[in-house]
Amino acid sequence: MQKIKTWIVLAVLLVSAMLLAACPSRGEGGAAPAAEQPAAEQPAEATAAPTEAVAAAEEVTSTEATTATEETTATEATTATEATTATEAAGQAAPAEGVGLTIWADDTRAPVLRTLAEAFKEQYGIEIVVTEKAFANIRDDFKVAAPTGEGPDIIIGAHDWLGELAENGLLAEISLGDKQDQFLPAATQAFMYDGKLYGMPYATENVAFVYNPEIVTEVPTTWTQVKEVAAQLEADGAVKQGYIIQENDPYHFFPIMTAFGGYVFGLTDQGYNPEDIGIDSEGSIAAATWLDSMYKEGHLTPGAAINYDLMHAAFENKEAAMMITGPWALPRIRESGVPYAVTMLPGETQEAQPFLGVQGFMVSAFSKDPLLAQTFLQEFVATQDAMQAIFDADPRPSAFLPVRDAIEDTDIRAFAEAGVNGLPMPAIPEMSAVWSSWGNAMQLIGQQAIAPDKAMKDAAEQIRAAIAGG
Repeated sequence: MQKIKTWIVLAVLLVSAMLLAACPSRGEGGAAPAAEQPAAEQPAEATAAPTEAVAAAEEVTSTEATTATEETTATEATTATEATTATEAAGQAAPAEGVGLTIWADDTRAPVLRTLAEAFKEQYGIEIVVTEKAFANIRDDFKVAAPTGEGPDIIIGAHDWLGELAENGLLAEISLGDKQDQFLPAATQAFMYDGKLYGMPYATENVAFVYNPEIVTEVPTTWTQVKEVAAQLEADGAVKQGYIIQENDPYHFFPIMTAFGGYVFGLTDQGYNPEDIGIDSEGSIAAATWLDSMYKEGHLTPGAAINYDLMHAAFENKEAAMMITGPWALPRIRESGVPYAVTMLPGETQEAQPFLGVQGFMVSAFSKDPLLAQTFLQEFVATQDAMQAIFDADPRPSAFLPVRDAIEDTDIRAFAEAGVNGLPMPAIPEMSAVWSSWGNAMQLIGQQAIAPDKAMKDAAEQIRAAIAGG
């Protein structure tokens, strides 16, 4: 039985070697060759190659293989055949002793991955080295190391890195295989770039509506109601500000904009369209007009320069009763002891859609064995136990539905529900041209220095000019 297993592994390894030898070399800055992708992603013509390669392997070792077969029972042979068929059907190369992988991860995820690496080695005899790096350094270090062949096979990172990494041919296209339906669709969409999947998501993050339930007894479901509730609370002297928002902060303003029908870039089946800029769309201007009215009617203070810390301080001191924030703020809010509740973002002409940030695993286009890397992700990471361990290490809504649906923390669950229809933050390079002009428009409105429609139209023109200028 052991001999049969050995010849099966050798045959499959020979298949991998022949396929890789037949691959065209990468052009400068190009994507990973098709033959290095999962079998399910390759054209139909490629399916003949493995059969021919296996036949060649069998011919080379015909005498030994025949001897091994004669020494093996019919039951064992059937079991070996079924195992080979299962491996081929999954489009994965059988791991072999001596081949290794390297993963770059931050200090939060690294301990979990080391445990998974031990299980992988125990099953396949293959070493996985998990190198701990500061999350903020992974992308820049990867850009330098990957093309030299000295970089990792797998990195963890944010989906908005794709605009740079995929565009420069540093990432290999991957497949989630039969695990596809177990991931939040919006999270999977976040790792799509130019119609191709470049990452396996593991966590999401988005903002939600946070309020003080001792002050706000009727939770508003529209932004018109937010203004009405704020006006009533302020008139009653219950609070200084009913609602508070950060100045020059498009990220937290975006769900208000989408509630009125606004958008940043048009979204198509292929991803975001940089030629369709929605900062000056009817919905975006309507949201800006609402924001302007909050200042004009005294619910927000013009020129107050409210930032993240000042916003939270006002909420924690019960000077403000409602705000938009994310799960990263929970430790601070909980420690303050202020009463709070997390709920869905108010809508208006449609449901609000916050930006969705997604973190996941990406495979290097320069990995010496991308199929092995994908085998590790599919078989050892995309499981309920592994994804639960990742969630426990850093409690942010999981992108893996079996874990996401089982979240017990009511606050984290509320943030997850608020982001169920979230829009992935655009990962296209053109997004870098948006933030400054968009934020300046918000600031000018907050300072009451310009009309809201002009502020948004000027911002959109600046963005278009920046994109056109490269």
